[in-house]
Amino acid sequence: MGLTLTKKFPGTKGVRWFNVAVLVITPLIALYGLYASSDGIRRKTAIFAGLYYVFSMLGITAGYHRLWSHRSYNASLPLQFFLLAGGTSAVQGSCYWWARAHRSHHRHTDTDLDPYNANRGLLWTHIGWMIFKSELRSGPADVSDLRQDRLLQWQQKHYFLLLVIFGYVLPAVIPGLLFDDWLGGVYFSGALRLTIAHHSTFCINSIAHWLGTAPYDDVQTPRDHLLSAILTMGEGYHNFHHQFPMDYRNAFLWYQYDPTKWFIAFCAKIGLANHLRVFPSNEISKGRLAMKLKQLKQVQDSLKWPTPVEKLPVVSWATFQEEAKTKPLVLISGFIHDVSAFVDQHPGGRHYLIGTTGKEATASFFGGVYTHSNAAHNLLSMLRVGILDGGVENSADVTRSVQRLQIREEKIY
Repeated sequence: MGLTLTKKFPGTKGVRWFNVAVLVITPLIALYGLYASSDGIRRKTAIFAGLYYVFSMLGITAGYHRLWSHRSYNASLPLQFFLLAGGTSAVQGSCYWWARAHRSHHRHTDTDLDPYNANRGLLWTHIGWMIFKSELRSGPADVSDLRQDRLLQWQQKHYFLLLVIFGYVLPAVIPGLLFDDWLGGVYFSGALRLTIAHHSTFCINSIAHWLGTAPYDDVQTPRDHLLSAILTMGEGYHNFHHQFPMDYRNAFLWYQYDPTKWFIAFCAKIGLANHLRVFPSNEISKGRLAMKLKQLKQVQDSLKWPTPVEKLPVVSWATFQEEAKTKPLVLISGFIHDVSAFVDQHPGGRHYLIGTTGKEATASFFGGVYTHSNAAHNLLSMLRVGILDGGVENSADVTRSVQRLQIREEKIY
């Protein structure tokens, strides 16, 4: 079976059976509970399961991730105990192990040194990297502060005992003692809560690198999406996070969904947290602007633009007059335009264009008859076929018109 599984992921050399057991047996218990409980979930047990789920998720998002992996704020000792207990209840490894892998992920994003490299596929980033032993090693990351953190090292030393207590025993025993719902505690606040917490958190590494937009940088895979944020207690604005990882916020804009940010801000208000780190808004705005300009450049490159002026032929007045006898050529701002394809589409009627064939129409176009719109300017530029050599009798007027047109086009093109 191990060989069959590892063939799906090149570079793997075995299965982590303990992790497989946790990720398979836990949801099976939850499914059995949903099937066997004829009365469904008791209301009080459901409320407790929901609260314990939030406790587990905050332990990961506000604790394992934003506090210990990124040091995006400082937490008081009581808050550290709370978050470490919550993270332990999520049964995703010790905080030291989790934060070390996550720092490696940020330092080596989308490379073979990234433990959950998104280029290996959605299944790999969601659970594959946890259940397969891999020949690919996580890249180095500085975790000296984590090694010196006595609380984290204590959790690391006693992790397996703690995960049993906080991950399975307490969520099962509390509904039993309080509501006399022992089986409901095992099935729902225990197994079902843990299953949902697992796969919601795993979405930080999988869905958040696959679904959404890249408003700050599109070179790497992290993406921003509301669905990812909902699934991960606000961690779904992952493009922002990878650009500004030490910011305690994942959602920069006030209306974006980030309950973890709100929780940390609340803790700061009541004195449990301080030194909330934020990246300068001016630099964040630069990142957004740079991406918008890049996207606009892509749009610009996809459009057809007029023939560059230096590539247009220079035509004498005599030649212009001669050619205007066989097709409708109009002179505007020193440019000769072939309006054959537009004569019957002209909003003012074809007689206006036909009447200016072989003539100077600059004054008429720039307000003498009608002040034309930007759309008219853009369309007219696409009809250029030449430049008049030497201008016309009123060359000063034409020169001013040409200058105005060139200034306008420099802004556009």
